[in-house]
Amino acid sequence: MAKRKRDNVAEAESAEKKASAKKPKAVEPRSAPFKLTSTDNVTIQIITGSYDQVLHGITALVKPTPGPAAATKPNPKNGTPAAGPKAEFADSFLFNAHTSSIRCLALSPPSAPVPGQAQKILLATGSTDERINLYNLSVHPPSSRSAEDQQGLSGLTPRPVLENPRNRELGTLLHHSSNITRLAFPNRSKLMSASEDSTVAVTRTRDWVLLHTFKCPIPKPQGRPSGDTAPMGGGPSGVNDFAVHPSNKIMITVARGERSMRLWNLETGKKARVLNFDRDALAEIGEGRHSTGEARRIVWGAADGEDEFAVGFDRDILVFSMDCLVKCRLMRDTKTKIHEFCYIPTDSEGDESALAVSTEDGRVLFFSTDKDNITKPGVAEGKKASSRGLPCAALVAQLGGKEAGVESRIKDFTVLPVEDEQGQMSWFIVTGSSDGKVRLWHVEAGDLRSTGDKGRQVGKLLGTYETQNRITCVEAFVMIPRPEGAEDSEFEFEESEGDDTEDDSD
Repeated sequence: MAKRKRDNVAEAESAEKKASAKKPKAVEPRSAPFKLTSTDNVTIQIITGSYDQVLHGITALVKPTPGPAAATKPNPKNGTPAAGPKAEFADSFLFNAHTSSIRCLALSPPSAPVPGQAQKILLATGSTDERINLYNLSVHPPSSRSAEDQQGLSGLTPRPVLENPRNRELGTLLHHSSNITRLAFPNRSKLMSASEDSTVAVTRTRDWVLLHTFKCPIPKPQGRPSGDTAPMGGGPSGVNDFAVHPSNKIMITVARGERSMRLWNLETGKKARVLNFDRDALAEIGEGRHSTGEARRIVWGAADGEDEFAVGFDRDILVFSMDCLVKCRLMRDTKTKIHEFCYIPTDSEGDESALAVSTEDGRVLFFSTDKDNITKPGVAEGKKASSRGLPCAALVAQLGGKEAGVESRIKDFTVLPVEDEQGQMSWFIVTGSSDGKVRLWHVEAGDLRSTGDKGRQVGKLLGTYETQNRITCVEAFVMIPRPEGAEDSEFEFEESEGDDTEDDSD
């Protein structure tokens, strides 16, 4: 009897340890800031997808300028910088990757550094042809010898060419039966994909085995709104987006035809709960009874040292705290369509961040969702604070727009944090517009700090590249200098011991 009691006590202690381990951790930065010195050249690999089925890889080389950089504004006519550091672009790959338009891209974290081996990164592309193509990209720039061999090829083409011979195609996944809407690598060992067949698939990158499929319910058709392309007797369905918490234990999905979001337990693979959007909140942001009211995008972030997540609609964004209550809205004073948004960590710990939003009028807006920067309804108009309505986040700065010579909509953008010798953070921002232009910007550390000047213009335009394709999605990463004596590994993608144990837990 005493032995059985001791066993029960031991089981209770182990259960408490497991329960404490299941608590979500604080949000970590998407990628650690790339550390560089004042004399380092920065090489950025940019990948774009387009309506024209073209997958385009571009290499941007940013060389530092001697002395302090001149704070000059870009020329409004052509959008080119007048002085300061400039970017040199070159094509690294260009081909038709799919038989239909490319909808989304995803990059995995780089492989673990191993002495004597080169690091690699995975690229996944999703299209409306129901396929997911996989590629292996080198994290290191092409060697000087390879660049010299391609000088003759660059002379035959109208644009510079710098092909990386280490890039290669891996294959194709056919896990879905409809258009691919979102791809993401929550870690190096998993690829998650969402589709209009109302499923979210989890694939293991070691052997590309389908581990699990989350099946979202298909909503019942309620009338036929204008512009609906669903078949007769059916309704709009499919997963618009999903977001995985950095602890890899919670996932939130938003789907078509639903005025709600669903929480999933990634450890059990089952639905946790359904959260319906408040009707008054939807009506305030323009999603009334005559609109779909569905969320189109969702991302995780952090503010004031606490986790939060943002849900994007057609023309506004709602920020929720961890208790699933609306914290604030963003686009109260800005009337334009939203295309993409993400959190930018403004410190190395990831506790403070800014929310960047790309719009229809060619701007990237930066908002602060800190408690000190949220204004109550009526305060901005000089009136007394009202108990009705949603609080609004503060607009800190903006990038692009008519002042910078950018008028076409920004379909997608990527933020790359870097850190200098003094520990000051700055950001390279890659934007892709519908007119086929890729622009590379540089934002200083103090530009995203909240000041009294709301909506001030920030960022320096380093260069513009014409892809001659209608861009739909953009991804990018800062390339790492190749270590001496590093050679490409025999395997396509190396896995660490931690990833193997993580796979076994699924």
